[in-house]
Amino acid sequence: METTQSTVKVGLIGVGLDTYWGQFKGLLPRLQGYQKEIKEKMNGLRADVVDAGMVDTPQKAVDAAALLQNNGVEIAFIFISTYALSSTLLPIAQRVKVPVVLLNVQPVPAIDYTYINNMGDRGEMTDEWLAHCQACSTPEFACVFNRAGIRYDIITGYLQEDAVWKEIEAWIDAARAVKGMRENRMGILGHYYCGMLDVYTDTTMQSAVFGTHIEQVEMCELKAYRDAVTEDELKDKLQEFNDKFDVVAECEAYELERAARTSVALDKLIAAHNLGSMAYYYEGYSGNEYENIVTSVIAGNTLLTGKGIPVAGECEVKNVQAMKIMSLLGAGGSFSEPYAMDFNDDVVMWGHDGPAHFAIAEGRVKLVPLPIYHGKPGKGLSIQMSVKHGDVTFLSVCEGKDGVFLLVAEGESVEGSTLQIGNTNSRYRFSCGARVFMDKWSKAGPSHHCAIGVAHVADKLEKVAFLLNIPVVRVC
Repeated sequence: METTQSTVKVGLIGVGLDTYWGQFKGLLPRLQGYQKEIKEKMNGLRADVVDAGMVDTPQKAVDAAALLQNNGVEIAFIFISTYALSSTLLPIAQRVKVPVVLLNVQPVPAIDYTYINNMGDRGEMTDEWLAHCQACSTPEFACVFNRAGIRYDIITGYLQEDAVWKEIEAWIDAARAVKGMRENRMGILGHYYCGMLDVYTDTTMQSAVFGTHIEQVEMCELKAYRDAVTEDELKDKLQEFNDKFDVVAECEAYELERAARTSVALDKLIAAHNLGSMAYYYEGYSGNEYENIVTSVIAGNTLLTGKGIPVAGECEVKNVQAMKIMSLLGAGGSFSEPYAMDFNDDVVMWGHDGPAHFAIAEGRVKLVPLPIYHGKPGKGLSIQMSVKHGDVTFLSVCEGKDGVFLLVAEGESVEGSTLQIGNTNSRYRFSCGARVFMDKWSKAGPSHHCAIGVAHVADKLEKVAFLLNIPVVRVC
């Protein structure tokens, strides 16, 4: 989950009316002070803020938009400092070419009516009111944006309000995730699990929507790296296994060494192609030399996933996209599918064989031997874990007949009995109930896999969808 630490460039522009400055001498510096406060708080949210200052004429709007464009901002926040003309704002939105969020944010929760009414001078009273009239322009701007086809959203509240800053932070995090997806290089190793029609995907569409570069990587290259593993590299990797996993006593030295060699090779493959995620699956003809590799990848791919380089089995490209989004949001994102339903406790059990996300596990992850990989060739080591108890979010990147969309649900990972079969396995409860959740989730049309992350981040995922200009379906 280290990928959440990067900064993201965001634009900040204040809008006002130049006519006021000559009429009310202290108004402009006061409003600029509020804008400075907003900038400083945004910087504290790992945002690199490009501040275009106060825009109060159409010409300044053109210059401000150029500044934001030249600096490559991902999103533009427009602070409505006081009443401003829509003719000042429209050129910004038309030229900046990124989504716009209007900050209808006044300095305090409510005007001090007694203070203003006792000032005596109606000019001074108007000056004081204008510092609080951010709402005055909001419907005007929305009207013009609607008619002009500008995509935008609004945050309404006051400067010190936690809800306002939660919304601003969510937008910044969403912008960071969208940037991360655009800069991501995804590897595809092997081929689809034959017959999983829901998993098959349009990789061109994935690149078009998310900006992700997709690199086809070869098993023979992975084998070459594996054949070249040194004894020192092997020793270090075995130590990493013991540091990150609870290696159960039943794990044979041969299997640990086999998995460790493959893990070293996977690290080298990722580094050689500068990959930030990977989908894989391979079978080949029975007894082929690559079988030794593909049956020993689970531990290494779990380590990569926990380090912010998600890996999805069964060549589930769409789901590794979902895992990457969750990782970029700092929520983790573990590969999962429905395992069973428990109607006694009104929960749905989800899990998967193969790689998991060790950084979001409830306790330490166990590395265990499996005598057989169900539905797949061979045997070897596997991961046994549950997702951390507490709030969780489910995300599926879906391809429907009309294109790509996000499917989202919030729930809770709860305590209780799970299957100890050498897989990830967790119990999830939803506000709408297990039956309704399964019906609504399935009817939305995802593949049978999804990415599960910790915390409730549906609001951020809705913003990611807005920034990408794709639909989002929320189940609960």
